[in-house]
Amino acid sequence: MKLKLFLFSLLLIATSTIQGQTEVKITFGTPPEWAPANRVETQYYYLPDIDAYYDVPSARFIYIKNGKWIRATSLPYRYRNYNLRGGNIIYLTDYRGTSPYKFHKNHKIKYPKKAHSTKVYVVKKEKNKDRKKNPKKGKNKKD
Repeated sequence: MKLKLFLFSLLLIATSTIQGQTEVKITFGTPPEWAPANRVETQYYYLPDIDAYYDVPSARFIYIKNGKWIRATSLPYRYRNYNLRGGNIIYLTDYRGTSPYKFHKNHKIKYPKKAHSTKVYVVKKEKNKDRKKNPKKGKNKKD
């Protein structure tokens, strides 16, 4: 009887002095194969080029169809030629919920579409190219 009382007392003391540590890790699922190599754990991606979202855990796209947001395992036909690997991907790390499109107006302004083929880079030709080779050429010399 004394042994049982001693073990119970020891157990009571041990449990009262142990401080519990809890670690919470949220795993959002496996990122899609088209996601960049520097993947970030997040529940949603925003794809500004096609104005859609991607839900990582459910592996579904979220886009507007007939004025309503829908979820589907693939993109609609109108995006059949869109290259997900080459597209702009925004990780929505600051959002927790089930409807990332609630902030769609903000996302559209903050993360505009890339202008893939419409952006033109102008490379200006250098004037007086010969002067760099021979800086004295073309200057009036005093004799």
